[in-house]
Order: sequence, then C-alpha cells, then structure tokens
Amino acid sequence: MKILLGDFNAKVGRENIFKPTIGNESLHQDSNDSGVRLVNFATSKNLVVKSTMFPHRNIHKYTWTSPDGNIHNQIDHVLIDRSRQSSILDVRSVKEADCDSDHYPVFAKLRERLAVNKKAAQKFEGERLNLRKLNELEVKEKYQIEITNRFAALENLYVDEDVNRAWENIKENIKTSAKESLELHELKQHKPWFDTECLDFLDQRKQAKMQWIQDSSRSNVDNLNNVRRDASRHFRNKKKAYLKAKIEELETNSKINNIRDLYRGINDFKKGYQPRTIIVKG
Repeated sequence: MKILLGDFNAKVGRENIFKPTIGNESLHQDSNDSGVRLVNFATSKNLVVKSTMFPHRNIHKYTWTSPDGNIHNQIDHVLIDRSRQSSILDVRSVKEADCDSDHYPVFAKLRERLAVNKKAAQKFEGERLNLRKLNELEVKEKYQIEITNRFAALENLYVDEDVNRAWENIKENIKTSAKESLELHELKQHKPWFDTECLDFLDQRKQAKMQWIQDSSRSNVDNLNNVRRDASRHFRNKKKAYLKAKIEELETNSKINNIRDLYRGINDFKKGYQPRTIIVKG
C-alpha cells in the first residue's frame, strides 16, 4: 500500500474532469497550477487525493493561514492507492495541535487488515532492576545481608522436598531481596533535558498561537514571535547544558576507568535515540 502525504503547495479544486481522482469536498472551487500537476501525477500513478473526499467544516479543511490571517488554503494532502482507498476513513486538519508552524497538522484515520504473526512474541514479564546499584558499597552490603537472612531460613527445609518447590523458594528469595535492596531500572527518555520548565514554555507558545488564531492583530503576532523566540532559546540552552554534563560524565568515567559506563555513554551519542519497537498483536 502506497501512501503519499505532505505539503504539495497545491490547491485542488472540484472540477468534474478530474474525478474520480478527486472528490467533491475540497476547500477550493478551482485548482491552481500545482493542483493540476498533483492531480495529473496521481492519475498517472493510479492514486486518489483522499483529502478532498470527506465532508468537514472549512475550518477543518484548510491547512495553511497567511500571516495576516485573511487567506486560508488547503495545500497539504493525503494520496493513496486507488485499490486501497477504503483504508482511509477520515482526513482533516487540527488547529489545536501545536507544532510551531504556519501549517496545521493533517490527521488521517487509517484502517488496514494486517497478517497476524502466529508465533507469539516473547513478552518480558517482571520488573527490571537497576543492577548498577550493586557497585555502591552500602547497597551491596544491604543486599548481602538480605540474601543471607533469607537463605538461612531455607536450611530448615526437609531434604526430600520436591526439587521444583525448592527452586521456586530460592528464586522468590533472590527476587525479593533484590527488590528491597535495589531500585527499578528507569527507561531512557527521548529527551532527558526536557523538563517541566520546557513544558511551561510549550504551554505559553500554544496559548500565544491560539490568541493569534482568534485575533490576528499586530500585537498578537508580535507576542507569538517573542514567545517562539524565547522558547527556542530556552530549549537550545537546556540541550547544551545536558550535552555538557554528559561529556563531563564521560570524562569522569574515563579517568576512573569505569569502562562499562564510558562505552555505554559513547554508544548512546553515536546511535542517538532508538525508539522501542512495538509489535502488532492484532
């Protein structure tokens, strides 16, 4: 299934000669030059312009607004294979979502039948413990005391006890001792430097943008530009401070010969953010 989407700068109209490649629900009555080229391309590749086929209010059709707030255009589109066009259930723009752009995000609701992998994926059950804490002397001693006390109680068990039951007791004692001594392993964040202060700047930027949408006066435009500038400056400074701290951490690990954490940190810098893969289960 081929899906083509993006900012084509194309105003697609409602001309009958272009149907069934386009629909009756476009924001514009006539196509501009880019719109004609987009329709010709879609026809040659057996695609349809699906973003012109769903009835919505005009406020949910236009995807770009001029800086003065007087001109609205639908120039971002979603195209899909003609044979698969029933897979897209809806296309509309969303004004509330803030992506700090003069374009509004376009949302497409997609439904597709996927082949389910019959081999069930192995799911990790349980909690991940922060084993690095064992490098700390106090934590290590606490864990040793916990495990010693719990295994001392196992010495009173009968010798002829079932081996499976004995193993379950041993396993539970080890897990319980580790939970009480060690902390849980924290998952990596996509942007570790992004904190509540950054969230406040995002909220300010969103509020300023909503004010500009409701009233595109000069004062609101200036306010939006100032908030955008302050937010971008704050994000840059936060990221620089985080990178500086990480580099100093690598230097410290190198000086104290903490090779494991040194190479783990270097690999994080080289690979960047690796999103977790979520397998389709149905």
